[in-house]
Amino acid sequence: MQQKEGIELHGSVWMTIGGENLGGASRVALLAKIGECGSITQAAKAIKMSYKAAWDAIDSMNNLAGEALVERATGGKGGGGTRLTARGQQLVANFALIEREHERFVRQLSAQADGVADDLSLIRRISMKTSARNQFSGKVVALKRGAVNDEIVLAVAGGQRLVAIVSQESTEALGLGIGSEVFALIEASSIVLVTAPGAAKFSARNQIGGKVARIKPGAVNTEVVLALDGGGTLAATITNESVQELVLSEGSHVTALFKAGAVMLAVPA
Repeated sequence: MQQKEGIELHGSVWMTIGGENLGGASRVALLAKIGECGSITQAAKAIKMSYKAAWDAIDSMNNLAGEALVERATGGKGGGGTRLTARGQQLVANFALIEREHERFVRQLSAQADGVADDLSLIRRISMKTSARNQFSGKVVALKRGAVNDEIVLAVAGGQRLVAIVSQESTEALGLGIGSEVFALIEASSIVLVTAPGAAKFSARNQIGGKVARIKPGAVNTEVVLALDGGGTLAATITNESVQELVLSEGSHVTALFKAGAVMLAVPA
């Protein structure tokens, strides 16, 4: 079996002043070469930058820094050239120090990359804001094309399967395919609860069993939270009369029914 390659992190450093980009490694490399060569022409050639682009970068850096980083020099070999000012020399030296510290930090973080990547994905899911009471994270395990709509089957936590029906345009817009990471959103009001699912047949594609974990009554409706058999929870909003008719209480076994069209899909940005 092929060994799974580990995740590695990489990063780069750049500087800003007042939100404007002063420069990163390429611009500092230009400054460093000017310090070595005493010539913008030679420095630009050494880092494969055009002469005009080099001068544009220098002008931009001088303006953003509020003082000259590069200045013309008189005399010397060839009758003159360019050189770094004391501030320019300081910037080059400090940037090298910052890059070393940044590389050390990235190496340390990379050693924990697998865990960091998993937690980053979790944080993104937790941070997602939506009005839908029920949110599941999963992956597309089946996709059936239709003339107008597509049927999407998701594998979510606890081994549950959710079926969603979306338009072909939505499938394309979301970039859905087998293995795609997807969020499934279900309004609590779209869920029907039954206590004896075997006594009748239902057209709802999604039928998930669980136990009542919490009941929160309101003036008109009650929120019933189920602990699903495969793990996770599902909230349903039903009328107070339905709670009484179903004789619901904590620990009651129920089945949640909801149509595939009630499942909304979203993908990470």
